Amino acid sequence: MSSRNNSSGKSAGRAGARPLRISEVARRVGISSSALRAWETLGLIVPRRSESRYREYDESDVRMLRRAIFLRRERGLNPAAIVHVLKRQGVVMAPPDAPRVPGQRFRRLRTRRGLSLAQVARATGVSVGFLSALERGQMRSSIATLRRIARFYRTNILSFFEAAEENPRLVRPAQRKILETTPGVRMELLAWGNTAMEPHLFRVRPGGGSGESYAHEGEEFLHVLRGDFEIWLNSGEHYRLKPGDSLYFESSTPHRWKNPGRSETWLLWINTPPTF
Repeated sequence: MSSRNNSSGKSAGRAGARPLRISEVARRVGISSSALRAWETLGLIVPRRSESRYREYDESDVRMLRRAIFLRRERGLNPAAIVHVLKRQGVVMAPPDAPRVPGQRFRRLRTRRGLSLAQVARATGVSVGFLSALERGQMRSSIATLRRIARFYRTNILSFFEAAEENPRLVRPAQRKILETTPGVRMELLAWGNTAMEPHLFRVRPGGGSGESYAHEGEEFLHVLRGDFEIWLNSGEHYRLKPGDSLYFESSTPHRWKNPGRSETWLLWINTPPTF
């Protein structure tokens, strides 16, 4: 999920607050526990699980549920329609079976360093509430925000998704590693391991993009296979690319991008060295 939607929509809760049980949340929002579990099935919220496998919620979940209940009462929408509206607004994550960043990896990086959510939030400029949801696997993030978090932990975005593996010579389509940071951006890793290049197939839905500008070490090359593509380098360079167009630039140049068209855009995108 893009950071422009969730930093304000899911504001920071009180750090270290006591987790809420399902019966307590149900009472506070005025619905039954069974209805709450139904919302979970539809993908509205994804609570943490305690060591005893009990559901654990926080204040951001309460706010999300109250927003959903408002849409039901004031607009007469059924639960599925409410989830659809909130997903379209970028408030709710993609369906649970879609590939997403494993939240436990974010939590592991933080706890191994003995850091609190508040400390990471101050260092990265990302809200406590958003970081907490990210660690629970309940939130998605733009590439720009993931880059900012990865820089703080001195790692790269790929480390959030998959453990290091030997690089195969041949990668069939079904073997590609799928990285989906937001519902509008899907990255298919075409080679990995001890390589000098990092090739991806980017699939960007209409309106999907990187979010804010980001930069890192290295160089990159992209080639548009289908659809339209728009990219900004620094604040002065702006390019609108069509199928067959290519672009090469230094990764240290702040860049942001999006699909301005009405159909999905496909790009061959190569970074070197593999620092993405």
